[in-house]
Amino acid sequence: MFPRGSGILLHISSLPSPYGIGDLGSEAYAFADLLHEASQTYWQMLPLNPTQIRSFNSPYFSSSSAAGNELLISPDKLAESGLLKRGNIPSRGFPEKEVDFPAVTKYKRHFLETAYRRFGGSGAKERFSEFCETEKKWLDDFALFMALRKRFKGGSWNQWPEPIRFRRPAELKKMERKCRKEIERQKWYQYVFSGQWTALKRYCNERSIRIIGDLPIYVCYDSVDVWANPAMFKLDGNLDPLGVSGVPPDYFSETGQLWNNPVYNWDNLRADGFSWWIDRMKTMLDRFDIVRIDHFRGLVRYWEVPAGAKTAISGLWQPVPAYELFDSLKARLPGLPVIAEDLGTITDDVREAMDHYGFPGMKVLLFAFGNDDPDHPYLPHTYNKNCFVYTGTHDNNTIRGWYEKEAGDDERERFFRYAGIEGRTAESVVKEMIRLAQESVAACAIIPAQDLLMLGAESRMNRPAVEEGNWKWRLAPGQMRQLPVAELSDMAKRYGRAPKG
Repeated sequence: MFPRGSGILLHISSLPSPYGIGDLGSEAYAFADLLHEASQTYWQMLPLNPTQIRSFNSPYFSSSSAAGNELLISPDKLAESGLLKRGNIPSRGFPEKEVDFPAVTKYKRHFLETAYRRFGGSGAKERFSEFCETEKKWLDDFALFMALRKRFKGGSWNQWPEPIRFRRPAELKKMERKCRKEIERQKWYQYVFSGQWTALKRYCNERSIRIIGDLPIYVCYDSVDVWANPAMFKLDGNLDPLGVSGVPPDYFSETGQLWNNPVYNWDNLRADGFSWWIDRMKTMLDRFDIVRIDHFRGLVRYWEVPAGAKTAISGLWQPVPAYELFDSLKARLPGLPVIAEDLGTITDDVREAMDHYGFPGMKVLLFAFGNDDPDHPYLPHTYNKNCFVYTGTHDNNTIRGWYEKEAGDDERERFFRYAGIEGRTAESVVKEMIRLAQESVAACAIIPAQDLLMLGAESRMNRPAVEEGNWKWRLAPGQMRQLPVAELSDMAKRYGRAPKG
C-alpha cells in the first residue's frame, strides 16, 4: 500500500512556455517547487513517449513505448549547456493556452538540429556513447525505425519495401549504413531528452515528490514496437492486424471505443517468458517512481475486435495469462509499484487479480452521482485505504465543466445532498469535490490542475471517442502561480496527507 498523500495531475506539455509547448525547463522545476510548498507528495503526468500528428498528437498512440518525446526538450536547458545561443532560439507567436502541434514540431526540430550540430567537446561524445550502449536494447531499433520513416517520406512501416518490412538482416544492415547520420541524430535526441528528464526527476525526488507515469496498455500499430516484435502481436502473414483493441459500449460511447491498436499474441509472449513486457515495465520504472497501467482490465481479459470493423460492438472478450504475467514481472521487478486503472465495468476476475497482488485501483468522484445508489463504488464512504481517488482524470470534463455542462438536475441534487452544502455555485461545487477527495480514506488523492484553478469545459485535456482537438490544453503564463498553494498545504496537513519528516 502506498503511504497517504496527495498530488496534482498535470502533463509536461501543459506547462507554460514561450516555445509553444510545456517542456523540461524552468517551469517544470517551478512546478516541482510549488508541489513541495503545497505539501504534495505526487506529480502525475501522461505518457512521455513521442507523439505523432498522424495519431492526432495523442501520447497514447506513440511511435515507441520506450522513447521520450523530443518536443518536450527544453531549449533553455540546451542553451545552459552551451548547445544553443540565445539568438538561435527565435521567438514565435504561439498560442498561450494550447499547443499548435504542427507549428511546434517544425519549430523544435529546427533548433534541435542546430544544437545537434554544435554537440561535442570534452567528455560529451563519451557520455553519448555510454548512453547508446546502455539503452541499445530499444534505442537501436527505434533510431533505425525513425530514420527509415524519414527515408520513406513518413509512410507506415507496413508500406515499406518487403525486405525491410520483414526485417531481413542483410537489408537492415544496408539501411543502417545508408541512414547512419539520421540514426545518430535520433539517438542524440533521446540522449538529450533522457538527460533533461533525469535531472528533473532527481530534483523532484530530492523534494520528496514521487512521479506517477502512465503506461498505455497497447502500442500503436505504426510503431517500432510492432515492427521490431511482430511475433508478440496478432498479425497475419502480411503483418497486418488480425484483431484490434477497444472496449464495448460504455459511459463514453454507445458503440464502444474502437482504439485500433493491434492486440497481443499472449501465447507467444508466454512462450518467451514475457520478456517484452518485462523490458517495457523496467523502462517505465527506470523513468518513473510509480506507473499507472491504463485500462488494467485488458491485462486480465481484453476486448478484441475483428480488424476492419467500423465500431467496437462486434468484439469478444479474450483471456490473458494474467497471473503468469504478473508473477514474472514481480520476480524481475520487486515491489512493482503500479496503480491499476480499473474504471468502467470491472468483473470479479479483475478484482481478484488486483487483490491478489495488492494493486490499488482508482475512484473518480465525477462518476459517483449518476444514480441514487448509496453503495456506489466511487462514493467516498465506500472506499478502502488501498486506492487512489481523483476528482477526474485526463479523460473527464473538469469539475466546473461537469457541473455546468454535463450533470443533470438529479445528479446535481444527489451531489448537494451527499456533500451537505447549500452554496450552489460552480466555485462551491469545485471546492467541495476537492475536499471530499482529500478527506477520504483513500491512500492518495490526485487533483487535476484544471480543477484546482476552477477552469471550465474549455480546459479539458481529452474527449474519448473524439479524435481531433485533444491534448492541446496548457497553462497560460502566470496561471500556475494562481494555484491555491496555501489551501493545498493546509488540506494536506489537516487530512494527514503531508509528507512526513
